[in-house]
Amino acid sequence: MKSSKAQILTKFHKIPEIQFEDQQLTSFSGIVIFQLLFKNLNLKNKLKKCFTHLKVSPIFGHHLILLLLIVHLILGFRRLREIKYYRDDPMVLRLMGMKSLPDVSTISRSLGQLDDKSVKNIQNLSTSFVIDGLHREQFRRITLDFDGSVLSTRGHAQGSAIGFNKSKKGARSYYPLFCTIAQTGQFFDMYHRPGNVHDSNGAADFMLKCFKHVKSHLPGVVLESRMDGAFFNKDIVSLMASNHIKFTASVPFARFAELKQMIETCESWSDIDKTWSYFESQWKPKSWNDEYRFVFTRKKVKKPQKGPLQLDLFEPVSREYQYKVILTNKTESAKAIVQFHNGRGSQELLFGHAKNDTALSLIPCKRLEANQVFTLASMMAHNFSREMQMVAHPAARRAKAKRPTAWTFQKLETIRRQIIQRAGRLTRPQGKLTLTMSPNTAVKQDLLFLMDALQKAA
Repeated sequence: MKSSKAQILTKFHKIPEIQFEDQQLTSFSGIVIFQLLFKNLNLKNKLKKCFTHLKVSPIFGHHLILLLLIVHLILGFRRLREIKYYRDDPMVLRLMGMKSLPDVSTISRSLGQLDDKSVKNIQNLSTSFVIDGLHREQFRRITLDFDGSVLSTRGHAQGSAIGFNKSKKGARSYYPLFCTIAQTGQFFDMYHRPGNVHDSNGAADFMLKCFKHVKSHLPGVVLESRMDGAFFNKDIVSLMASNHIKFTASVPFARFAELKQMIETCESWSDIDKTWSYFESQWKPKSWNDEYRFVFTRKKVKKPQKGPLQLDLFEPVSREYQYKVILTNKTESAKAIVQFHNGRGSQELLFGHAKNDTALSLIPCKRLEANQVFTLASMMAHNFSREMQMVAHPAARRAKAKRPTAWTFQKLETIRRQIIQRAGRLTRPQGKLTLTMSPNTAVKQDLLFLMDALQKAA
């Protein structure tokens, strides 16, 4: 039906008067979905058990401070002082189970009281939530990826150091090693380190801990992993093989001159597709005891050309190759191995989402334990956004070659914009607590769908 201009257009000139009253208005109506998720997970009680060893018993318990940090990051805030912008929001207060929120000084003081045991308890709890999700989904194979990520700090935070920092050269930083699950796109665990260590520092023990943890809770599951060249060494490769972990690892050319000669003398390359080709060999470095399968790959790339660019329209583009060597104990075809190994790039995307959406890159405090807890809160906020979507939707795909996530996840930023950040009013008509929102069809449909899915999963 066609509408007239008079039905569509009107004129507004007057600027309304502004008043501030206590109307039980909320700017975060959609946070009710996380209230329901946290209730299903019994999150508050589980967080409380992480701090039972502490003798101090403040009014604002340490578990409430940690829960507030998680909620703070889910809402899209970063700095602790930004709590003042929602401290009177009724939906946030209901989610927290509090009548008022603590001041920034109270939060900082509480974080300063945490010790190493508190950090380990929170780590174990965060990991247990991921394990529960994996157990529910019953994956036949689970892919654990390992990589470090630089977390810069402007000040002299305890335990930080000056090391490799691509974006902020010379800045002090932490360089934690993260373990992530490819199938769910979640953080599994973290090994905290100063910023001046090599990627492989402490990696072998941390990897073994992660593998044993998954094996003990999910027996019978096939475990696999993929690593870049920084983790390539005899100890880590032997650890993977002896624990029956299916793995791939990039081989650094600079450490093995023989690899260059093997590539140059190869006269027969087999095609994987139009871009990739390969050959393979059983080989071992001189100092190693066992031979492994080495897959030599080359990729066609456009060769940069000098001269006027317009001539490219008429002249054939010459090509050169980029070479990569992958060590593996997997028995699949070379094509499957290359695709599997290249799929580890999805971990970088996961880091990017967490740094943008849940402030993973932020170092807010001077004390080491406080910063570790903040990083864990960031990981948990990211994981809970994925957990909510996993519960609401069935897995979309299983065991593809690159091991993508089994769901098509929305970023937390998108969920925040479309659902969480919605104005509403809390009222009690006839004594029944009611949240009233604008009748936007898309918001109504998405919110009710998520609420229904979470209630069924309870």
